[in-house]
Amino acid sequence: MCGIAGQINFDDAPVVPQRIAAMGASLRHRGPDDAGVYVDGSVGLAHQRLSILDLSPAGHQPMSNEDGTVWIVFNGEIYNFEELRDRLGDRHKFKSRTDTEVIVHLYEEFGLDCVAMLRGMFAIAIWDAREHRLVLARDRVGKKPLYYAQGRNSLTFASELKALLVGASPRSVDPVAVHHYLTFQYVPAPWSIFQGIKKLRPGHILVCEQGTCTE
Repeated sequence: MCGIAGQINFDDAPVVPQRIAAMGASLRHRGPDDAGVYVDGSVGLAHQRLSILDLSPAGHQPMSNEDGTVWIVFNGEIYNFEELRDRLGDRHKFKSRTDTEVIVHLYEEFGLDCVAMLRGMFAIAIWDAREHRLVLARDRVGKKPLYYAQGRNSLTFASELKALLVGASPRSVDPVAVHHYLTFQYVPAPWSIFQGIKKLRPGHILVCEQGTCTE
């Protein structure tokens, strides 16, 4: 279990590095082995790592491709990553033995179609600096959580609600979510218990580019 979090500002205003770090730190219980933050202008990513595959520092996240144009934070496990790595052949220079790095290079070659190739449980955030695009994806069963909140000029995301509340205004409880909770004993996606915060639905992809987010 790891924790991911981040933010993109649609108006190109720089994110606050301290807030990105604080969002990640709030998820330390999900990944006490390592922590990382990547900030580039209007985008910030944070990761708390529980080391499972490739325990070396090479597995540090946020992780990038060879030229630093594609970045990822990832929570989960990809069961067929070795098969997918073999499919990539020698077209990429790998610095680790992690499933995370395989996802980065799959995205480079196949774009959004790479998500359908993954067998496992996952919550993924990919920042594509070339296209100025943020991609969020969740596994088909929804084993790994991923919440997001979209405002007029920004979108924030995280593995847990508490990270989205860092530095944010107090939230109001969503009465529709309460109704669902009393009916099902849990809050189904896309709702969360708070108004203005959604859960990405299992098996779905959220793409943010040019100030618009589509699922």
